[in-house]
Amino acid sequence: MGNEITQLLERAAAGEPAQLSEVFERLYPQLRQIAAARLRPGERTLTPTVLVHELYLRATCGEPLNASSRRHFFTTAAKAMRWILVDHARRRAAGKRGGDLLEVTLTESLPGAPASDVLGVHEALEALGEIAPQQRDIVELHYFGGLEFAEIAAVLEVSERTVYRQWQRARAFLHAQLD
Repeated sequence: MGNEITQLLERAAAGEPAQLSEVFERLYPQLRQIAAARLRPGERTLTPTVLVHELYLRATCGEPLNASSRRHFFTTAAKAMRWILVDHARRRAAGKRGGDLLEVTLTESLPGAPASDVLGVHEALEALGEIAPQQRDIVELHYFGGLEFAEIAAVLEVSERTVYRQWQRARAFLHAQLD
């Protein structure tokens, strides 16, 4: 399937935009699974389906998506999902339509992370990117893209052990930034 996706992406880059739709159709279940893993529990305004459809719209409208392989496609999709989530969090935190009011629940369990946490993670990732771009890429690919360490190692052309070490450092940095 990986070769078929690569061929479709190459044809899309060569001027056949319908091929990109075919890529999304074939990879839809995987993209939806990745999107579901990135959304916080109890999220009511953004569903995995909406996130994948927004990704599709951003990839097919305007400047064409330039992905040369299945892995490159997932790398690009991971970054795009991150930006979609950040945009969504910014809109929710904007204070419009009562967005700045405190939500009160009648349960003792903690609700999902507020929009400001998504923005905090985004800002921490931006700070990490300034000092260690490869670590930021690893976090994006693993957390937002759902790739395993072996897949990330292949994408970045480094050893799996290097990816794991960089992941540990990035996590420590992000925890320090968010605390």
